[in-house]
Amino acid sequence: MNKFALTGHPLGHSMSPLIHEKLFALSGRDAEYELIDIEPEKLAQSRELFLTLGGMNVTIPHKQTVIPLMDELAESALRYNSVNCIKNDNGRLIGYNTDCDGFLRSAEGLPIGGKAAILGCGGVGRMIAIEVARHGGDITLAVIPQDFKNAQILMAEILEKCSDASVRIVNISELEGKFDILINATPVGMFPKVDACAVSDKVIEDCGSVFDVIYNPIETLLMKKARAMGKTAVGGAAMLVYQAVKAHEIWYGGTFTNEEIAPIIKAVEDAVIEQNSRK
Repeated sequence: MNKFALTGHPLGHSMSPLIHEKLFALSGRDAEYELIDIEPEKLAQSRELFLTLGGMNVTIPHKQTVIPLMDELAESALRYNSVNCIKNDNGRLIGYNTDCDGFLRSAEGLPIGGKAAILGCGGVGRMIAIEVARHGGDITLAVIPQDFKNAQILMAEILEKCSDASVRIVNISELEGKFDILINATPVGMFPKVDACAVSDKVIEDCGSVFDVIYNPIETLLMKKARAMGKTAVGGAAMLVYQAVKAHEIWYGGTFTNEEIAPIIKAVEDAVIEQNSRK
């Protein structure tokens, strides 16, 4: 059971092999990691394939549709009704969600329990908003008008999970006020449209720190602006690596220090820069 894989469709270029191979090397484990592209209509017949592997990572569009193939769901997967990590436990498939761990570990030291402005309410925005609420954050969901209905659904879900949470919804173009942290969970600023920023300089100026889920480019315009103002700004590469770290903890009890992980985050950032230079 020394084979592991990422499944999704379409997979295209992925940083997962780079990250996981380095984590296996750190652990001194002789393991293989591959990409397995499974078309959505074929996923239901893939359980036997999963059982030949020690564990898997799951990405879009399979994070929900893979659930019926599981024998058990960990609390993290139940919380989000989403599986991005599978452990083969002696023939039993157990589903986990490690995206939340990736966010929390990469955001260590940031004031997610304070006043938080969260841009976007999609998949990653939903997870982040719920985690911020679980950590006592005062949440402002800033969304475009066509996402108001989804934001209201998310607000109801947050209040169901955290009844004492503070949540409000605003049009992203009308976002104002002082915030401890500004979290971008939208694709605005992602490569190749790197000259875009979801909010004005005034909004950034009024925030104590910035977290951007985007990892390509490694420094978004939002992050550049925040750093130029002397603020702490964290990008998505660390989140990507730390969700993978959690998978290794689940699969075989791997343990890693932040000092060991830092070079892997740097390797991902370097790979992104090199990849973009070829385009």
